[in-house]
Amino acid sequence: MSRKKFSEKDTSSIQTLGDLKKAGYEPISIKQELRDNLIQKLKDKDTVFQGIWGYEETVIPDLERAILSRHHVNLLGLRGQAKTRLARLMVKLLDEVVPVVAGSELNDDPMQPLSKYARDLIAEKGDDTPVAWLHRDDRYTEKLATPDVSVADLIGDVDPIKAASLKLPYSDERVIHYGLIPRSHRCIFVINELPDLQARIQVALFNILQEGDIQIRGFNVRLPLDIQFVFTANPEDYTNRGSIVTPLKDRIDSQIITHYPKSIEIGRKITQQEARVLDEQKSLVAVNDVMKDMIEQLAMEARQNEYVDIKSGVSARLTISAYENLVSAAELRALQNGEPNTQARLGDLWGVIPAITGKVELVYEGEQEGPLIVAQNLIGKTVRSMFLNFFPDPEKMKKQKEKNPYKSITDWFGAGNTVDVMNDSTNIDYKDSLLKVTGLQQLIEDYHGKESYEMKLFLMEFALHGLAEYSMLSKNILSRGLQFKDLLSSMFNPSNFSFEDDEDEDDDY
Repeated sequence: MSRKKFSEKDTSSIQTLGDLKKAGYEPISIKQELRDNLIQKLKDKDTVFQGIWGYEETVIPDLERAILSRHHVNLLGLRGQAKTRLARLMVKLLDEVVPVVAGSELNDDPMQPLSKYARDLIAEKGDDTPVAWLHRDDRYTEKLATPDVSVADLIGDVDPIKAASLKLPYSDERVIHYGLIPRSHRCIFVINELPDLQARIQVALFNILQEGDIQIRGFNVRLPLDIQFVFTANPEDYTNRGSIVTPLKDRIDSQIITHYPKSIEIGRKITQQEARVLDEQKSLVAVNDVMKDMIEQLAMEARQNEYVDIKSGVSARLTISAYENLVSAAELRALQNGEPNTQARLGDLWGVIPAITGKVELVYEGEQEGPLIVAQNLIGKTVRSMFLNFFPDPEKMKKQKEKNPYKSITDWFGAGNTVDVMNDSTNIDYKDSLLKVTGLQQLIEDYHGKESYEMKLFLMEFALHGLAEYSMLSKNILSRGLQFKDLLSSMFNPSNFSFEDDEDEDDDY
């Protein structure tokens, strides 16, 4: 038998406890409420957790099972794995509005009052007790666990100011100042980074999770709170900053393991959904699919790089920030050159380095190399990894002299030619610098002849970067871009060993 649910349009006609009884309202626990609404969504084939990608066959079914089981939940995973996003989306499984005793601190159900205030008011006014309505968006409380969080913050304490102003003795229950958890009665309560909570504070949660009640400063008050708890934790915290005390972990019914996107396609969906790119930027800068994939590959390279602390993880926020920086790098060039539009270039990846250096934790060897070198290394590995998706393997082609598609390119550089690809070059200068490389245009025509002209130019630059990563060319960092030249001449040119300052050229890498 389905229960009576209320919407915002019902709130104007139901203003008292008597009205509520006539409307057929029946109290229900928040866990049962979540369960009922999840069941209905599943029957209606509705998407339960909108905007969450890559968890369709792993995390989301686990979370749905936990909700059906009416469990408290701990979402365990590395940084940037949408743990808090999942918790916030659970609000969508609540009823649109629920009734509360008007003026109550604890969101008292008019049919099941908890607080002394609500009990006294109902005893005094009966069916005339005023009723207010709480929207589901207001039934969510989130607290970041930090070392300074106290029991008073979460549970409550005696308020001497309230006692003095109301002229009440400390033995009176009305002097209690309730903490966040009692004020979240009938709500979803989220504690982020649970291991960071001091052990003595975690102990204070035992009774709430198991028996559903609290005690404050020796007051013998029993508040059977009705709360859906969701905790989030990072496995790194168990060793670095703290741990979840064993009895508390035992009281959390379901622990769900989250993970990073398992494919570039899923990562792209997340990045494109979350990246804050303005419409004016989209009209000015075009980003091809290869560049979008490179941003995702960059994160995947970081997650398995020897210099990056794998236990710390590489957040999805890296790809989001990197994509925003990529667009802005191209936008900056277009604005400086007064051009109405531009394409994101592979060289624009150097503009995403600030998004990398602040979002990867390095191991000792990485710290010795430095975050800048590690970021450059990751970009290089990304180019190398994706190069074989578009071009033949240079290492295999080295053995084929006449059939080597790269021979005319390397011969041109071997003759002492160089090409500078500058970050701020105009579209025309960019094109001219690439077209002057003998054999480069033909390489693209042979393997990607059906692509658009803009895409062909991009692939020409991609080919240069890839050949440099496979040690067939030398790539040098200039103050405003990159210079490509023959590898052997770069190694044996005495000028490369000069100690004199050069404003344009730095060391090879």
